[in-house]
Order: sequence, then C-alpha cells, then structure tokens
Amino acid sequence: MANILLERTVPLPLDEAWRRITEWRRHGEGVPLTRVGQFPSEPTRVGTLVVARSGVGPLSFDDPMEVTVWEPPEDGAPGMCRLEKRGRVVLGWAELEVRPGPGGRTRVVWREEIRIRLLPSLLDGVVRRSARYVFGRALNRLLRQA
Repeated sequence: MANILLERTVPLPLDEAWRRITEWRRHGEGVPLTRVGQFPSEPTRVGTLVVARSGVGPLSFDDPMEVTVWEPPEDGAPGMCRLEKRGRVVLGWAELEVRPGPGGRTRVVWREEIRIRLLPSLLDGVVRRSARYVFGRALNRLLRQA
C-alpha cells in the first residue's frame, strides 16, 4: 500500500474550504480522464457512494468509495470525512480534514492509503509519487476555484 499526505493552508473559512473539497463531481475536473458521480446525488452523508470512473473506453474502471465518516465543521470546530474504497481495482481509504490554521486561515489535510489490486508492492513508490502529484494538483484546483 502507498500512503500519501497532502497539507495546504488557505485563506478560506473552514466551511468554504470544506465545501470546496467535498464537491465530489469537481474532483474529476482535476484528475485526468476521470469523471466523478455521487449516489444519492445530495446531500452527502454516511453511506453516500462516490464513484470515480477513470480511463478511456474499454480501458476504464470504477473506483467506488463509501462515505463512512461525515463530520462537517461546526462553530469553528474541525471537519472530517472518511471514504473507504470499495472497488475491484483500487483499494484503501481517504480522509479529508479541515481545521483552524495560523492567522485565521484554514489547514486542509488529505490522507490516503491506496493499493492497486494485482500491482506488486515493489511499485508502491511509483503509486505514491503518482498519487501525490495527481491528487495534489486536484486539491490545489479545488481550493483555488469557488
């Protein structure tokens, strides 16, 4: 398994940073060849299924993730969401967190443990570097755009 950790400090209120990083469909805008859907469509809650479909044509696969923790920020308190990967190709989990940061800013943390089925652990370093690059770009994009 490859573990990644992404951290950003942004000049946004907690609830706005949360809104941006949990707009699931927008995640696909920052990940090449990926579309993201959510079932049920709104609102997100424990049990919501977020599905990222990546690839082209017959070389596509789904990465279904179930929301197992949904704690939006409230009254200045941190917020956290955990998604458990339920697919046949991509396994692991992801956690997205917002918490107060220095100078009235918001600290955003994205933790992920990812494993690609049938890929030997020898390639975990490649998976880690690739995931950090792709998810880092996606996170930056989510936080920049309202």
